[in-house]
Amino acid sequence: MTIQSSVWLGTASLPRYQALDADQETDVVVVGGGLIGLTTALHLQQEGVGVVLLEGGRIATRTSGNTTGKVTSQHGAVYAGLLDRHGRDKAQQYAAANQEAVDEVDAIARRLGIDCELSRGPSYVYSTGDLRDEAEAARELGLPAQLADPLEMGLPLSAASAVRFDNQLLLHPARYLAGLASAFTGAGGRIFERTRVTELNAEGDGVEARTESGRRVVARHAVAATLLPFGTLGGYFARTRPNQSHGIAVKLPVQAPTAMTISAEAPTRSTRPWPGGGPNGLIVVGADHETGGQEDTNASYQSLVDWVDQLWGTKVQPEYRWSAEDYSTADQLPYVGKAPGSPVLVATGMHKWGLSNGTVAAGILRDLVLGRSNRWSDVFDAGRIGDARSVAKLVQDNLKVGKEFAAGHLRRLLGPGLDHVEVGEGGLFDLDGTTVGAYRDQGGTLHTVVPVCTHLGCPLRWNQGDSTWDCNCHGSRFAPDGAVLDGPATSPLEKPDQRNGKRG
Repeated sequence: MTIQSSVWLGTASLPRYQALDADQETDVVVVGGGLIGLTTALHLQQEGVGVVLLEGGRIATRTSGNTTGKVTSQHGAVYAGLLDRHGRDKAQQYAAANQEAVDEVDAIARRLGIDCELSRGPSYVYSTGDLRDEAEAARELGLPAQLADPLEMGLPLSAASAVRFDNQLLLHPARYLAGLASAFTGAGGRIFERTRVTELNAEGDGVEARTESGRRVVARHAVAATLLPFGTLGGYFARTRPNQSHGIAVKLPVQAPTAMTISAEAPTRSTRPWPGGGPNGLIVVGADHETGGQEDTNASYQSLVDWVDQLWGTKVQPEYRWSAEDYSTADQLPYVGKAPGSPVLVATGMHKWGLSNGTVAAGILRDLVLGRSNRWSDVFDAGRIGDARSVAKLVQDNLKVGKEFAAGHLRRLLGPGLDHVEVGEGGLFDLDGTTVGAYRDQGGTLHTVVPVCTHLGCPLRWNQGDSTWDCNCHGSRFAPDGAVLDGPATSPLEKPDQRNGKRG
């Protein structure tokens, strides 16, 4: 039986924290309990700055706990393009920042004694084309790269070329994040879970974080480390695009490849060894698509299984399967720093390389709070507009969002009424002329929602593979009962008038 969870969250013991039940005052309020939030909070607390961290759900359980666990400066075949687009200085800064982050994560884990399956090894990007330009660009930027024989990877596939980065890092991300949280609270920091922040506003010389329950945290500084800044903060919802990837953990009939690999071409296939699965354990991630843009997400998972079956001539049953969401920017560089028109510090657009990019971001955020310069702040500038290509891409993306608004709910309705919604079934239904979203859980309870995103009113799509309501406009995701899973939305879905079935 396949477990619907990342292998990391299924094999980690995460500390638990109480919800915020009283107003607080502190030096810094950090919103978000993923890698960026926890690393930033730990840095600042260790510098003697008082920090309160607020997490809407449980720490480490969203994107950061659903990564591949690769900490590498090899972000696919990107460096020839970055060099051409941004010039040597910026491309070199991006490369150096991420390579240093690999060593920093290793050093943090060892210094804190975090048992998170740390190991070093090579990482490969492979292609059916010629990657010589990529290898030369990466070497020119100071990265540990060289053109390699694709046979080195140990994958039973045909590839024309490959680029190897040596001495990259693997870890168990959920255990690493749990270690960061314990170190942070051990240094005097405070974490409050199940405490969703709905507003961050200027308050005198500082910032006020207001929560869903009405509680307040007043601080001198605020950091929004929430995958995408929530609401309309900084306009980042219109400057990024949401993307969902899928993952499986399997046991092969033979020993699994020990290297990290990723394909240069779509469809993306990213692999790494799975220590918990023994010598035959393998993790495969890919089947990317825009959040809310895939009608059948079960097919995305199946495509990964089919790929494994084809390569190894076998039939595998995944032990775990999961998905993760992240955001990409038009110019392929993250946004980190002060949000335009706001005192809030932000970090977003990690392009699915959040373990390295996010570690860089945490250092920039720490230094901004402390009033120190940081070598990487310019290339990650949160206020930049970007080049002509970036502006054109933003226009194109927002035209697409406009079409999504206009489309409304002209989508396939599963049926007229809710009487016959099967267990495990979800989607859009017609209820006396009104479109409602419905899902019947494994216990038989029917959950109904108004399938309209509470961020800016886009229509939602049912994600059957993950049992979530997803927004293709800006990437908000909701549980079957309407609870917010990922922003920029901060409010749960509204409930329709319920006329049939049990109320969810």
